[in-house]
Amino acid sequence: MLLKDKVIIISGVGPGMGQNMAKIAAAEGAKVGLGARNQDYLDKIAKEISEAGGEAVALSTDVTDAAQCQALAKAVQDKFGRIDGLVNSAYNHGSWATSDVADAEEWAAVYDVNCLGALRMGQAVLPAMKEAGGGAIVNVSTMATVNPFPGEAAYAASKGGLGVLSKHMAQDFGRFGVRVNACRMGWIGGAPVMGYIDAQVAGGRDRDDVVGEITSRIPLGIIPPEKDCAKAVLYFVSDYANVVSGATLDVNGGQYMAP
Repeated sequence: MLLKDKVIIISGVGPGMGQNMAKIAAAEGAKVGLGARNQDYLDKIAKEISEAGGEAVALSTDVTDAAQCQALAKAVQDKFGRIDGLVNSAYNHGSWATSDVADAEEWAAVYDVNCLGALRMGQAVLPAMKEAGGGAIVNVSTMATVNPFPGEAAYAASKGGLGVLSKHMAQDFGRFGVRVNACRMGWIGGAPVMGYIDAQVAGGRDRDDVVGEITSRIPLGIIPPEKDCAKAVLYFVSDYANVVSGATLDVNGGQYMAP
């Protein structure tokens, strides 16, 4: 199993890719720590993991609060004795507003989750990773940082900051044996994107037209399935990436190809 005997924390375990990463990590042999603001939802995912033979700790966590980030790290280390990996997938999209009309004051709240939340979580797990002799952190970003999409200005700008932060973390955490990488996600075939498609249909558009508009820009011709996207992220916390740090992986079916 890819993650056998590892202990992995995943923030942002909601109805999107976060819950899939948690379930796949557990199926691949990891013990998982689940963080998000909705404790009831976390308990549901933890129960599903347990019923499938895995182990999980679930704790309501707001990544804008350093104390809550530290509490999640402590709960996981107390339960499982170590922390080997962290996936920062908590996010706040903000309003769907283009930059010419965006509310600049709102951007601070988006940045606080998407960029500073990853920093807080990274700092929270670092002591345990030092004790373990190393570890791996993955910051989940978006293709919109390099391929602008109307309405994603706040989200993309904050994730752009996360991209720069990832490289500094790779530099600064590296001396402790901690690898830090980023995944730049494109369209993900899960609940959030399906909700976007449903909203377009509710507004009078044809579903096939909406889906076709998306897939026509993707060389593979599909909306990348959520489970496959989750696996790409989890690669970075596996031993297959032991000497990979400071990298950014594009996970988008070929829609954007980094130079």
